[in-house]
Order: sequence, then structure tokens, then C-alpha cells
Amino acid sequence: MLVKILIAVAVVIAAFAGYVATRPGEFQVTRSATIAAPVPAVFVHVNELRNWPAWSPWAKKDPQMKQTYEGPPAGTGAVTSWVGNKDVGEGRMTIVESRPAELIRFKLEFLEPFAATNSAEFTFKEQGGRTEVSWSMSGQNNFIGKAMGVVFDFDKMIGADFEAGLASLKTIVEK
Repeated sequence: MLVKILIAVAVVIAAFAGYVATRPGEFQVTRSATIAAPVPAVFVHVNELRNWPAWSPWAKKDPQMKQTYEGPPAGTGAVTSWVGNKDVGEGRMTIVESRPAELIRFKLEFLEPFAATNSAEFTFKEQGGRTEVSWSMSGQNNFIGKAMGVVFDFDKMIGADFEAGLASLKTIVEK
């Protein structure tokens, strides 16, 4: 009887591992918002990392989060590092490309609660005095990431944070 149970468990584990292996090796999460302000007024709130605590969803999840800044105050080479509670973890974000009123691209290095390196970007488009801003994050899914994706919907989890951040950004810029 014990042998049959062990065989059944092994089959279930093998089936789960086989299913996980078929999951996508990459992920991307994107959310957008329209803000009633010209692109430069929106761009500055994202391009200058010291402005992020005012609208970042993670600053609200951990108001005691410790952040440090390096490099220039804005644009390419600007860096922020953070250490926070279990909801925000620990990591580092570097602006690797900044094209005024068009694009800001980031390298995200997560240290806690899990190690990962991802890319994020904001794009800005003028539309009749309004700004369409899109926030996206992409990266590679290793086996553990794929397995977690079977249980957790990262698009909904991260997407909800992006939506909250964009809503806060909208509120601040439109004041």
C-alpha cells in the first residue's frame, strides 16, 4: 500500500513539474492611465526618484521604508535603494534610459523576499493636452517563478499595484 501511495505522489509531482515546465519563460505586466496634464508635468514625477514616495504604491504599503539615493537627482544614472517590510522587501532601482517626455527605463534588482532582476519602463504620449502614461515590468521566469505563477496571478498582483500607483500619480499631477 505504501508503495502505491509513493508512486501516486511521484506521478502527481512529475505531472506538476511537467506542467510548470510548459509555462511561459517570460512575463510582462502593463497598466495605463490618462492624466489631465501635459507630458512634462507627468514625466518629472517619474524621472526624479525622490518624487516617488508621494505616489508609489509601495510607499503606502510601508511608510517606514528606508530609501537611499545615489547618482544624479533625475534621469539616466539616478538610483534608489530600499529596505522595507515584508510587503516591499529590499531592492535597488536604476534609471538606465531617460528620454524627456517619452520614455524612462529602469533596471530593477530585487533582493528580498526573492532575488530577481527585471526591467520596467514608463512611456508617455501626448493626447490633446492630456498624457497617456503606461507602466510596465518584464522579466524572465525561472522554474520557481513558473511554479509560483501557477498558484498566484502575478499580473493581477503587480497590476493592482501599478493601477494604485498610476491613480496616485494622476491625483498628484492633476492638483
